[in-house]
Amino acid sequence: MTRKVVNVLSLQAELGECPLWSVEEQVLWCVDILAPAIHRFDPQSGELQTFPQAEEVGCIGLRAQGGVIAALRGGVWLLDAQGKPERKIADNPGIASKSRFNDGRVDPWGNFWCGSLWEPQDKDGALLCRVDSDLNIKVMARDIKISNGVAFSPDRRWMYHSDTPNKVLWRYPLNPAGEPGERELFRRFDAKGGLPDGAAVDSEGFYWSAQFDGGRVVRIDPHSAEIVDEIALPVRWPTMVAFGGKDLKTLYITSSREDRSAEELARYPQSGDIFAVEVEVAGVPEPRFIERG
Repeated sequence: MTRKVVNVLSLQAELGECPLWSVEEQVLWCVDILAPAIHRFDPQSGELQTFPQAEEVGCIGLRAQGGVIAALRGGVWLLDAQGKPERKIADNPGIASKSRFNDGRVDPWGNFWCGSLWEPQDKDGALLCRVDSDLNIKVMARDIKISNGVAFSPDRRWMYHSDTPNKVLWRYPLNPAGEPGERELFRRFDAKGGLPDGAAVDSEGFYWSAQFDGGRVVRIDPHSAEIVDEIALPVRWPTMVAFGGKDLKTLYITSSREDRSAEELARYPQSGDIFAVEVEVAGVPEPRFIERG
């Protein structure tokens, strides 16, 4: 199926990531990890607000009390609605000089998941962490090179999680309280078609994955793990997707221009921008982080 891909924001981000649609505000939040900055974009008015950060900001989640929770290189912070720090709630449990936070999101139970990236890329030294409502951080998974693709099925039975350079997508069974069981292999990827990066799940339970270095987004069947649909993009390095718009049928896609040569950027001048595509199946509203501590 051919769809129209619209460049909705010429952000030219070094490493655009973590698009997040606020149903209440009808705006798109996202980050540029390397700027480092958090962005708030209103597609209706075209207004863009930018909130610079002191360290690389890997991912964010919206807070039920207002503002955002953000995973920066050195740890996890609570920020106000203007991106200003309120307090640090946890240190990076990894080695901050060699790993920074990357992909993440809030789960349906109100916890914040944040995975890291092992920068030397010489071993599987990254982590997947969870911050609960009491503001405690816990390492939930190890043996990862670049944590990505955390997403939850609409029936709350499964959590997905990818490791980009290892070309693998896992899934974890979830109990009614949201606690994950043992992970199982869900799909391996062929690097020729791209590597599994950030993702989101639609209301039918299908997993939409940005294929980094593949120039496309794919829709994956939750039963067969087969690719059943794809969207070709005018950039080679898409990073993550989010469902937005009034009916949650607009798929927003962030992208990267990090470490690209002048020749590559001449071929893909829209790298780092944000794109939107209308899709047939709606997403689900992003939960908000609930804090008691």
